[in-house]
Amino acid sequence: MGEQRTAAFGAYDVRGAVPDELDEDIVYDIGRAYTKLVKPVEPVAVGRDVRRSSPQLSEALIRGLNDAGADAYDIGLVGTEVVYFASAQEGVGGGIMITASHNPAHHNGMKFVRADAVPISGDSGLHEIKEMVENGEVEKASTRGSVRKRKFNDEYIECVMSFVNPDGLDSMEIVANSGNGCAGPFLDMIAERVSSLEFSRIDHRPDGEFPNGVPNPLDEDKRRRTAEAVADSNAAMGVAWDGDFDRCFFFDHEARFIDGYYLVGLLAERMLEKAPGSAVIHDPRLIWNTIEIVRKHDGRPVQSKTGHAFIKERMRAEDAIYGGEMSAHHYFRDFYYADSGMIPMLLVVDQVSRSDSSLADLVGTMAERFPCSGEQNVELESEDAKEEAMERVREHYEARGGELDTTDGVSVSFERWRFNLRASNTEDKIRLNVETRGDRELLQEKTDEVLELVKS
Repeated sequence: MGEQRTAAFGAYDVRGAVPDELDEDIVYDIGRAYTKLVKPVEPVAVGRDVRRSSPQLSEALIRGLNDAGADAYDIGLVGTEVVYFASAQEGVGGGIMITASHNPAHHNGMKFVRADAVPISGDSGLHEIKEMVENGEVEKASTRGSVRKRKFNDEYIECVMSFVNPDGLDSMEIVANSGNGCAGPFLDMIAERVSSLEFSRIDHRPDGEFPNGVPNPLDEDKRRRTAEAVADSNAAMGVAWDGDFDRCFFFDHEARFIDGYYLVGLLAERMLEKAPGSAVIHDPRLIWNTIEIVRKHDGRPVQSKTGHAFIKERMRAEDAIYGGEMSAHHYFRDFYYADSGMIPMLLVVDQVSRSDSSLADLVGTMAERFPCSGEQNVELESEDAKEEAMERVREHYEARGGELDTTDGVSVSFERWRFNLRASNTEDKIRLNVETRGDRELLQEKTDEVLELVKS
């Protein structure tokens, strides 16, 4: 029974179907377990996304916190990064976000941080919370905590706006697709402070039924509405967010989707202008473009295992100015080492304004120099099948003289091409990314070759 109650626990967060895998009783116990683990002296900031189940789960979580003796701030409908921001403010003892991001509408989940936006996931505390919930270890405290409503929205917007000079942004139209998630109200607050930007809003109203589909722009089918809106306009770019808006995705003025890999290079360049010589953290999936740009701008590229907890931990250790993942998670030292989906939008607009070039021009050279396959996913039936496929690919390319790196999965580099193959933490899938040095024909050849080896 204990394991059934923790079926929604993953490697980085809690996420599952409501009520089959996650219900109010389980969330209540998670609140109590979080309190026992963190022992917050100050109130815990609790935010929620737009899903229909989020208000009830938020109430259950706060009851659990209170019954375990912790105070709470109910900060309402926000994006995950607003919870990160709130947790780092004076007088706040941690943060929990009720969200399932881009999962189906009937799912929900939770993301956890300590004070100062320090993540809780995997070995940094999530396993302990899971064990406490499984074993029923947490009892009520003798003194019950309290809850009150508090908004951090204005302070959050001020922090986000501090990354650019609003008066220096060129006039331009931007197609903004909030995906009926949480981004819309916060985009409106930013728009009030930037008079030069004209936003063409689509799927703007928060709606937990997600009438236009759950927002996940990594899914090609979900990109179509944004791309069509850009094509039908005079927009300089399109921007789309996932459900809790901690990731944003870009389209150029010709409605072409821009791979998140090239945004890492673009943002690294922008941030190194502020802090030359700083470290920039990147994940191992696609690396050559990022390394070249960071070194060109007197930065120090540092590789980290994929995943927000690993990236944030390495950023703190290196005091890195920026960290980026090709999956569209972008982390900023001046945002408490946390990831944001609003800051990248402003920085990209700023970079376009400063360079007097289009977004297509800025990333086009990168894509020509280092074309990439985009993430290729192969579904396998078990953990054993994933391990066998990884070992088979590793042995094949090591025997052919490839340079091996096992920071995260299997990365093998040759003179003209490289790949990363890693097992998903949440699905029975192997994820492949391939890049070359300016050779698209070789890219297709090697992508097909590795995929065939994975499937064989």
